[in-house]
Amino acid sequence: MKITSDFDGGNIRVIDSKNPDNIRLDIEKDNASDFYQWFYYRVDGAQGRALNMALENAKDAAFTGGWENYSACASYDDETWFRVPTSYEDGALKILHTPSHDTVWYAYFAPYPMARHHALIAEHAAKDGVTHSVLGQTLDGQNLDLLHIAGGGKTIWVDARQHPGETMAQWWMEGFLGRLTDKNDDVAQALLKHASFYVVPNMNPDGGVRGNLRTNAAGANLNREWGIATMEHSPEVKLVMDKMDETGVDLSLDVHGDEALPYNFIAGGEGVPGWTDVDQHRLDKFQNEYEKATPAFQQKIGYDVDAPGSANLTIMTNYISHHHRCLAMTLEMPFKDDANHPDADFGWSAERSAQLGHDILPAMLAVIDDI
Repeated sequence: MKITSDFDGGNIRVIDSKNPDNIRLDIEKDNASDFYQWFYYRVDGAQGRALNMALENAKDAAFTGGWENYSACASYDDETWFRVPTSYEDGALKILHTPSHDTVWYAYFAPYPMARHHALIAEHAAKDGVTHSVLGQTLDGQNLDLLHIAGGGKTIWVDARQHPGETMAQWWMEGFLGRLTDKNDDVAQALLKHASFYVVPNMNPDGGVRGNLRTNAAGANLNREWGIATMEHSPEVKLVMDKMDETGVDLSLDVHGDEALPYNFIAGGEGVPGWTDVDQHRLDKFQNEYEKATPAFQQKIGYDVDAPGSANLTIMTNYISHHHRCLAMTLEMPFKDDANHPDADFGWSAERSAQLGHDILPAMLAVIDDI
């Protein structure tokens, strides 16, 4: 039996794999950082063997609340992912599974490899009304891709995967872009009469390839770099900030995943200086309309709202809300499951993430006259 993670997005360190009933593993830290939680590895020669795998350093992971009531993802083809029995005991994440195939992959969530990212960019760049450009290069020399969907005079920015291990964010992008560019979708066409879109499907390609949870090649947490980014430390943010200053921003949506909370929810910029009743009305209206569009979105459970004037302006949503005086939001999805609509076999999944992306367009259309 062999365990490997030497591939795009892979992350695991093997301590001892001689005994299938006592496989000892560690999650590697993000480079130049103490963050870790993302894991993704492949086991060969496992068919019919009862694997008892312990990720022994789980107790010191970035968000230990993420292990409670969590089930790891597994796949026999590295494409279709299902959940397997998992427990958090004595500081270790324990995964118990007897594979029915010789090769099996395990991951924190369904991975989104760079090959699929390139295919996503190529697919949409070939469509009428869509223009692909490269904002610049990352520290590892990868392209930071931007899709511009031409439309009306208002400007909407949407991005995903500032935190590279939050792969559900890019699965969400598939559903969002698929509907937005559908010439036969009445909601998409009505929205594009009013607004043009700038979309960054993957803000952190370096971190994704490296198998990081939260940081880029320099160890920067991109969602703490807004307003202070440099080309030496966080070029991904600097490039997007500069482009936003060029285009202006009327609405911004930053798509993420949350390790601990088993719900889909939005965090707004309520704590920024100068927050007004008009700002609150736009945020409330957007969330109400998203909730009408899909039962997967809810408003009862989410992050605590910042006290007035206390928001951290290096966080993207707060920075854009304050700097561009517009409706800016962060969408969070679970690594676990949607507790309101649980699925024992798949949990919250790539497919459900994409559907949530598809379903956001009516909310955008509902507030288009208010932004």
